[in-house]
Amino acid sequence: MPYMTPYASPVYFLILLVALLPAIISLLWKGRHLRIYESVLTLFFLIVSFGGDHYKQGIALIVFILWQVALTFFYSRYRLSKNQTWVFFTLVLLAIAPLALTKITPFAFGKVSIVGFLGISYLTFKAVQVLMEIRDGVLKNYSPLVFLQFLLFFPTISSGPIDRYRRFEKDLKRVITRDDYLHLLDKGVWYIFLGFFYKFILGYLFGTLLLPLVSHSALANGTFSLGTLEYMYVYSFYLFFDFAGYSLFAVGASYFLGIETPMNFNRPFISSNIKEFWNRWHMTLSFWFRDYVYMRLMFLILKKKWFKSRMIASNVGYFALFLLMGVWHGLTWYYLAYGLYHATWIVLCDSWGRFKKKHKNLPSNRFTKIFSIVATFHGVALSFLIFSGFLDKLWFR
Repeated sequence: MPYMTPYASPVYFLILLVALLPAIISLLWKGRHLRIYESVLTLFFLIVSFGGDHYKQGIALIVFILWQVALTFFYSRYRLSKNQTWVFFTLVLLAIAPLALTKITPFAFGKVSIVGFLGISYLTFKAVQVLMEIRDGVLKNYSPLVFLQFLLFFPTISSGPIDRYRRFEKDLKRVITRDDYLHLLDKGVWYIFLGFFYKFILGYLFGTLLLPLVSHSALANGTFSLGTLEYMYVYSFYLFFDFAGYSLFAVGASYFLGIETPMNFNRPFISSNIKEFWNRWHMTLSFWFRDYVYMRLMFLILKKKWFKSRMIASNVGYFALFLLMGVWHGLTWYYLAYGLYHATWIVLCDSWGRFKKKHKNLPSNRFTKIFSIVATFHGVALSFLIFSGFLDKLWFR
C-alpha cells in the first residue's frame, strides 16, 4: 500500500470515510465503541501513514511504542508501593530520550535520526504526561491497553492535538446516547468542512500561490524591504490556516469516533496580549507546557527557595519554558530566538499588568482594545517571521 500523508489528499478522506462507517453505525445505534474494529482501523491507518517507502518510520514507531508502554507499565507497578524521586526522573528522561536523539542527531551529525518518525513529539508528550500523573497519584487505574489506544489514536497521531489520558479514557469507556452522538457528528462534519476551507483554500492561497511570490521579492530586495514585510504577513496567515485546518480534520475525525479531542485554535489573531495569544494558539501544546513544565518548575523553584522574589522566579520560569519550546522545534538560532522573543514579551506583559494595577486611571476603551489586538498581531507575525527561518536565508545566503 502506498504511503499517504494524513489529511493531505481526497483519496485519504475517501478511505477515512469508508473505514469509519462501521464505527459510526455502532456508536449511532448502540452508543458503544467497536474496540476490536477500532484497533484494526488504527493498524490500517498506521500502515497507510508509515508504510511503503516510509517503513523505517513504521519500525521506529513500533519500537518507540513498546518502549513507552514498558516504561509506563513499570512505573505504574512501582508507584503502588514506592515513590523515589530519582526513579521518576530517570523514567522521564528515558521517555524523552528518543525525541532528544531525533532533535540532536541532525544538529550534531548532519543526518536524520533513525529513531524519528512523524508525530514523535506529540506521542512523547503523551507518555511523559502519563508518567507525571502516575507520580502525582491522580492516575490510579493505569491500563496498558488504554495507554496503547491513547498513544495510537490515529486521527491525531501525526501532529496532535494533544489529548489527556484520563479525558480520553472517559470518552473511550462511556456509553453515548444517540442524541449526544448525533451532536458530535454534526460538529465533526462542520469541523471537516471548515478544515477544507482553511487548509485547501486559504492555506493554498497563502502558502502555494502567494508565499513563493513574496519570498522572491524579499530575496531580491534585501532584508529591510516591503517584500520582507509581505512575507511576514503571508507566512503568518499560511501557518495558521494550514495548521488550524489540519487540527480541524483531526478533531472532526475524532468526533466521528465518539472521542471529543480538544480544540487546538481559538481565533488567536484577535488576542489583545501575548498571554491571551498563547491561550488561543496551539492550545493543547501550550497548556501541556504550562501544566507539565512551567507549573512544576515553578513549584520546584519556590520549594527550594532559589529566588527570594516570586516575580523573578516567574520570569526565570518563562525563559526556561520558551527556550525549551525553541529547542523542541530545533537546534537552530532562529528557533532559540523565537523562544527568547516570546519569553521577553511575556515578562514585559506581566510588568505592564502590574503597572496598570498601580495606575488605574489609564484609558481602557474600544480604541485601546483595538490597538492592543493590532499590536499583538504584528508582534506575533514578527515572531513567525523569525520562526520561519526566512531571515536566515536573507542574512546568510
